[in-house]
Amino acid sequence: MKIYTKTGDNGQTGLIGGTRVSKSDVRIEAYGTVDELNSFIGMLMCYDSIGTQKEILETIQNKLFVIGSHLATDTSVAQISEKSIIRADDIRKIEEEIDKMNAELPELTAFILPGGSIEGSFCHICRTISRRAERRIIELDILHSIDNHLIIYANRLSDYFFTLARYVSLKIGAKEILWKNVDL
Repeated sequence: MKIYTKTGDNGQTGLIGGTRVSKSDVRIEAYGTVDELNSFIGMLMCYDSIGTQKEILETIQNKLFVIGSHLATDTSVAQISEKSIIRADDIRKIEEEIDKMNAELPELTAFILPGGSIEGSFCHICRTISRRAERRIIELDILHSIDNHLIIYANRLSDYFFTLARYVSLKIGAKEILWKNVDL
């Protein structure tokens, strides 16, 4: 299989269904941001301190691939593949993981700043990219109706990564950096 096709050399790309769109199209921005998140999750998984969350992160990576496929489908000419559907059960599983981690965490009494450890910082990077992906998906939803389960799942991911940052920090003994109202 050739890696380069030259079909994108004029600034356009193809959607599932064959429609050609600009590479600056909101749909491309949405699934490109999902792909960026997936790449950073791959980096996060390189740390042994992530422990048992590696399995969850791998599941999330697979779901993000599904979401990318969903977002890349031009539903005016092609149907969303059954494999590209996010279900209520997918959302429930993320919520259960958040609840499990949160049960071990100290009460949150202040805003937390990103940092404290490399692993925690990567979790926060994933959190912020998740938020951006969610914004791009909602922007796309205005133009092309996106399944609500997919939008909810994208929203839960940022909650998951916030909780994971706190959880990893706790497990490795890193101090959380609390926000302070300071004068410069």
